[in-house]
This record gives sequence, structure tokens and C-alpha cells, in this order.
Amino acid sequence: MADPELQLVARRIRSFPDFPVPGVLFRDISPLLKDPAAFRASIGLLARHLRQTHGGDIDYVVGLDSRGFLFGPSLAQELGLGCVLVRKRGKLPGPTVSASYTLEYGKAELEIQRDALEPGQKVVVVDDLLATGGTMRAACELLSQLQAEVLECVSLVELASLRGRERLAPVPFFSLLQFD
Repeated sequence: MADPELQLVARRIRSFPDFPVPGVLFRDISPLLKDPAAFRASIGLLARHLRQTHGGDIDYVVGLDSRGFLFGPSLAQELGLGCVLVRKRGKLPGPTVSASYTLEYGKAELEIQRDALEPGQKVVVVDDLLATGGTMRAACELLSQLQAEVLECVSLVELASLRGRERLAPVPFFSLLQFD
């Protein structure tokens, strides 16, 4: 990890063993959010990756409820784009489309406003962390219902041992930091 910006970001991720349940090592982004330089670096690194990979082909950044809302709008601003929100069920007004997905402890549902995107618009999905991939996969399904083209999914942190990126295939996935 030679990039000083990436090192700064990595130093601001802390670990809590046995949270929220025994056997889980929780990766906490709170210190990153407290540090303006580290947060700015994380947005800059994600934006640089997206510019190099997609040039000017992205129409919108899609932020996932809830911590994707912290990164989505800032990333969209850095790229000169708008941000579209994917929320938990019952949080958006007006007509919506929804997709359900399985969590380790039950089921959940995501929604997007029916008029959030036009068919054929190209989007990038962003969240803070990729674990099993269920939330991001459901978001991709939602975007597919609106006939948007998901160019890529990105996150700050990836828990690689949970193999979430495999659930996203064939959609490409990128993360700044990978942990087992």
C-alpha cells in the first residue's frame, strides 16, 4: 500500500471484535468521518478510480441506505454528477419499485422512486462496506427494474472472506480496502 492517501484512509478504519455478535470483527468507519483529510482522500480515491475506469460515461451515483448516503453525494459532487438514493422500505414518497433480500438475521427490502432514473442511464452504486453482497445485489436488481445500466459497484471497505463480490457478478466491483 504505497499510496499515502490510501494509507491515511486505512489508518482511520478501526476494528471491534465480537460486535454486534460474538465472532464478528466489525470494521468501523467513524474515525474516517471525523477526519476531513481522510474522508476527502477516500472520496478522491474512489473518484479517481471511476474516472479512469469509466471516463465521462456515468450519469448518476447511487447511494445505498444508510452509510452509502455519506459517500454517495460527496462522490457525486466530486464527479460533477447527481446522486440518487436507494432507501429501506417505506422511507421514500411517491411511486416506488422494490426488491427484497436476505440478511444474516432475516429479510429486508429496498426501494427507489419509480422516476429516479430514465431507461438506459448509466450509474455507479456506492456503499461504505461490502460484506455478503445482499444489499448491493438488491440495489442492482432495483436499478435493473428501472432499466438503468449499472456500470460498477464500489465501496470503501470489502470483507473479502464473505465473497460478496461474487454475488454481484457480472457487475464489476471495486473497493479501496480489503479485509478478511
